[in-house]
Amino acid sequence: MTDGLKTTLTYYGISPWEIEVLYGFLNSHFIIIQEEIEQDDSDFVSSLDMKIPLAFNEEFFQWFDFRRWEKIKAVFKEMKRRRGSGNALKVKINFAGNPRIVFSVDVEDKQWFDNAIEKIDFVLELLPHHLDPQKLPSEISEIIYKFDSKSIRWRLDTASSENRKYMFSGNAWKEIT
Repeated sequence: MTDGLKTTLTYYGISPWEIEVLYGFLNSHFIIIQEEIEQDDSDFVSSLDMKIPLAFNEEFFQWFDFRRWEKIKAVFKEMKRRRGSGNALKVKINFAGNPRIVFSVDVEDKQWFDNAIEKIDFVLELLPHHLDPQKLPSEISEIIYKFDSKSIRWRLDTASSENRKYMFSGNAWKEIT
């Protein structure tokens, strides 16, 4: 039963087969809205932006089923394999919540791309530390993680509030203009 939860797949350069496979894994839990768009980033042949209407937390994985999540990750890795190395594929996974958590994967090397996809769920363990109100700028509505191939882990990248944007550098948030 979907309970009216809507997930959105916005994409370009993704084959109908790939969208159909993702649809198959998502449709038992969500109403799916698909939007094929024109290429909006000349650096990438293919792009997929998936919006999940639930918070990124342990409850999501228990509700959605970890095995189903593993299958979705396998689809992302297969998409990268089919496109080869280079800036062929960008995947963004947006989780609702306060703040919204966004994972942006645009790693050129297939091995690092696969590693990034595999390690998304590991960020769950770091969330309490990353979302500590004493360390986070006030009124943050979105946090973006990017995969760092040098350290082979997900890193805090940017955070946004209604009027401000911050970049995580070193061990602190710095406002960017």
